[in-house]
Amino acid sequence: MKWKIIPFEESSRELVRHLEVHPLLGQLLLNRGVEDSREAKRFLFPTLNDLTNPFRMKGVEEGVRRVIKAVLKGEKITIYGDYDVDGMTSVALLKGFLSELGVSAEHYIPKRLEEGYGLNPEAIKFIASKGTKLLITVDCGISNRDEIALAQSLGMDTIVLDHHEPPEILPPGIIIDPLQRDCPFPFKGLAAVGVTFLFLMALRKMLREEGFFSHRSQPNLKRYLDLVALGTVADVVPVVEENRIFLKFGFEELQKTPRPGLRALKDLSGLGDADINYEHVAFRLAPRLNAGGRMQKEEVPLRLLLSEDEEEAQELAQELEEANRQRQLTQERIYAEARQRAHELRDKPAIVLASENWHPGVIGIVASKIAEEFYRPTILIALDGSEGRGSGRGIPEVHMKELLEHCRDLLVSFGGHKSAAGLKVKREHLEAFERSFLKAVEEAFGGKTPLPSLLIDLALSLKDITLPLVDSLELLAPFGPGNPNPVFCSNEPVNIESLRRFERDVTRFSVVGRGRRYEAVAFGPFPDPPPKAMIAFVPKKEFCEGYLRLTLEIKGLKESKS
Repeated sequence: MKWKIIPFEESSRELVRHLEVHPLLGQLLLNRGVEDSREAKRFLFPTLNDLTNPFRMKGVEEGVRRVIKAVLKGEKITIYGDYDVDGMTSVALLKGFLSELGVSAEHYIPKRLEEGYGLNPEAIKFIASKGTKLLITVDCGISNRDEIALAQSLGMDTIVLDHHEPPEILPPGIIIDPLQRDCPFPFKGLAAVGVTFLFLMALRKMLREEGFFSHRSQPNLKRYLDLVALGTVADVVPVVEENRIFLKFGFEELQKTPRPGLRALKDLSGLGDADINYEHVAFRLAPRLNAGGRMQKEEVPLRLLLSEDEEEAQELAQELEEANRQRQLTQERIYAEARQRAHELRDKPAIVLASENWHPGVIGIVASKIAEEFYRPTILIALDGSEGRGSGRGIPEVHMKELLEHCRDLLVSFGGHKSAAGLKVKREHLEAFERSFLKAVEEAFGGKTPLPSLLIDLALSLKDITLPLVDSLELLAPFGPGNPNPVFCSNEPVNIESLRRFERDVTRFSVVGRGRRYEAVAFGPFPDPPPKAMIAFVPKKEFCEGYLRLTLEIKGLKESKS
């Protein structure tokens, strides 16, 4: 793996000179695109007031006025959501807020295997038959022009709250998507639940201005940030701008959430009342919630999020726990098979695999693991009869949806964004699709084979790794895509001593240099290190036998020739 070390800039010290923080934070902020002291203060000490005015998003004002009309006239509202965590939390957020306005909105979650992603004509007809006058789609709808036209013909107005790439011709109705053309909202990386939250900020403001809350309390939107944090992390959007604010305050709300369902889920995940971070949501809570949609229990996660009964919440959480166990077993089986087959394709620019024995609800997770391990854009396809459903995951050098655009004529349907995409393909077109996709990837690579690289924020001496520095790094949190945990490297070779190996691929050893000795830990397969090496690491605090120590989590190691 190639190391890319960002050079230190003396001007970085000026960036944080008046903020009373560790001076090295200036360089770390520069590395994250922060270039002036005002931006630095907003990054290190954000508030909810730093959120951009939601009325700057195209369509918000019109959408808010349409919802207010429905609320005042008592029209029936139905929310149509996706079956993943972003979709479920968006539905729960919108239903909860409307409930506080005295509106009992209906909802519709499509069945993943039977109906697939997005709106479908039969669902639209069913929703219309129930007397719905206002249909609000969340985390879907932007690509459903025909279905929304059908809704319109059946007497329903539609508001689309989405964050996916819009098509050239938008659906009829009120479209709220920061990616749509001419939308002046500055941040384009929101999850659907973030779009929904900002929409509700605007709705509450307009209701307040029109006197709606004169004789009733207004909803406290801050307490909904636990849902926003869940959906934002689960959809793997960049942890910058609005998303970073959502997560900073959302994790606090999630830690103390009053929702019985989330409390039960946290207990089953081993979190209890612990402080919440990105990894807790990404690897413990989100997979359990997503297991519902993956294992044909689409309604269970939403019922869990909305439940106000402790006993019911415990039962629903247990049901998701069992679904997640089944998902893990299915995933391990598919991964073992896909990985073996992927080894035969190592020389190709991308990996495309298909099987009749794969579960379509799990192939996306496996595709992500294969793409990361082999560093190739990867598409796995679950075949069923004459058709196959595929899930693709990319690498930083390519845009998955744009790659599929080159194969449009061979696909029944497709959608997605830069890092992930979904598709449907006829079995008879599978080989031609594979050839077309491989050609598109090869052209995107420009004839060069990409290699994974490790971006290093700063080269330091071991004597520079201190507790005040590590404490100050917490101001950069929450970490995640777009705002990774800072990675440092030694600026000279260090001695490697006292190697110890433990279960589950955990390796510990000591690093010694410049009169300092630190405990180091590496996770995963780790070859025997040389006696002297350059190391790349993330410094962390660790409690050991009742006392606090600094530990270096190893991200890379290079043998020193000196």
